[in-house]
Amino acid sequence: MLLLEILMGVAGLFILAPVLILSTEVMLALSSKEAARAATGVRPRLAVLIPAHDEALGIRDTVRSLVPQLQNRDRLLVVADNCTDNTAAVASAAGAEVIVRTHHTERGKGYALDFGVRHLEHDPPDVVLIVDADCHVVEGSVDVLAHACAQTGRPIQALNLSRAPPGANLTMRIAEFASTLKNRVRPLGLRRLGLPCQLTGTGMAFPWSCIIGATLATGHIVEDLTLGLQLASAGYPPLFSPEARVTSYFPASQDGFRSQRTRWEHGHIGVLLKNAAPLILQSLYVRNWRLLALGLDLAVPPIALLSLVVSSAWLLGAVLYVFMGAKLLFLTATLAAAVLAVSVLACWARFGRHILSLGSLAFGIVYAFRKVPLYLRFLARRQLSWVRTRRDKDRPI
Repeated sequence: MLLLEILMGVAGLFILAPVLILSTEVMLALSSKEAARAATGVRPRLAVLIPAHDEALGIRDTVRSLVPQLQNRDRLLVVADNCTDNTAAVASAAGAEVIVRTHHTERGKGYALDFGVRHLEHDPPDVVLIVDADCHVVEGSVDVLAHACAQTGRPIQALNLSRAPPGANLTMRIAEFASTLKNRVRPLGLRRLGLPCQLTGTGMAFPWSCIIGATLATGHIVEDLTLGLQLASAGYPPLFSPEARVTSYFPASQDGFRSQRTRWEHGHIGVLLKNAAPLILQSLYVRNWRLLALGLDLAVPPIALLSLVVSSAWLLGAVLYVFMGAKLLFLTATLAAAVLAVSVLACWARFGRHILSLGSLAFGIVYAFRKVPLYLRFLARRQLSWVRTRRDKDRPI
């Protein structure tokens, strides 16, 4: 019985730890302000890099959101990567410089980014801004990112907001809230302490000296997350700038939405399992607290999975307590569940009221349990290769 209590206690601590990390980030974010900050001074020379694979339906709007924000010395480069549509022609007509890449085996965003950076090497800018081909860059964001990047000499991550399309069902609105928690609230909490954040894939600005030495040419399905960790280990931990904003919509079709979520979450969990513990140990060994903050943040799984783990631990703990008298897991899981619930409610009250109602939020646990097949597929048929998210013909703007 004593051995069982010890094992359950250790398990409970492993469950409680990511909940406490998440709760700390949320509470810090609640005390933060996202005040608009105007960029001042001479802006460094900038190149916007857009990797695009079969994005003819939406890339025109992305380019048009960027062109008015550029100066005479800037460049806007689209990499039409393994396209089977007229992405290159549409982007060029909208005002972008376009290069075409074709490779039958090396496919994925990372390879396109590497191709674009090598092209820029012939006339390097001061700052490289990476934007996905289905995004809208809010006015003024380019200036904010360029100035912040040049002043700090570090990568800068804009606020990356993924939204549910108008008229979307409850599942997509809950996903939007989960995305807000991950991409807005948690990095804002880290920023409150002057700590770095994870990269989220679009709206990312890099000093040229930083991006030119990075390993970009990979087919990793969450290349942004791995790039941020790589740069942090090399001495360039990314910073969060909520004053700059990039927005996009989830795919309206269920197939596209499911494909996107699978890629994001399988990639996130894979990186967590492979990198979180070594990164934490490395940061402690070299006494690098910025690296430790990134490692701890990485150790927090997707909110749906975390909710499932906490719920399952509570049920198991209750059974062990009732039938065997082992209460340590039950008590720890109860504490974890309470802290998680308070954190999610606090996040919703400050950042999520416009996304869904409190009653709809209560269905979040149902949303989490509906994702069980996605997590089981991680164990049986984990997605490892990059797959383009299916878009819809009429994408909201």
